[in-house]
Amino acid sequence: MSATAGQAQGERGLAERLGLKPGQVVQEVGWDEDSDEELRESIEELTGNELVEDDYQDVVDVVLLWWRDGDGDLFDVLSESLAALADGGQIWLLTPKAGRSGHVEPSDIGEDATTAGLSQTSSISAAADWSGTRLVAPKTRR
Repeated sequence: MSATAGQAQGERGLAERLGLKPGQVVQEVGWDEDSDEELRESIEELTGNELVEDDYQDVVDVVLLWWRDGDGDLFDVLSESLAALADGGQIWLLTPKAGRSGHVEPSDIGEDATTAGLSQTSSISAAADWSGTRLVAPKTRR
């Protein structure tokens, strides 16, 4: 296997850890210069689609939400993101890891997610400086 092929497999692995699949439409919200480019590239590689911006007008399969302490009202952004999701969609809330600038306390995430009608299903180390929290709407949402 070539170095390039190995690198592509490694990048693809980042997106696979998020449970993403080829063909999915992923909306990115909250991008900034500190967002992890390797993770972003791996998502585009795996899904075969470019990330769509937050002004995208159609439903999406996944919302990739970069969030830092001080970015505003998390509940409002989660509620807006929920409205963009297709049935069975998910939100990946990416926050700086503990000890990093902009870290968000897990209790704050849990409270705002619950208030927005979302359930937290898993948490992962999404990238070197970012933790990921998977949020989904209850199946009864219609």
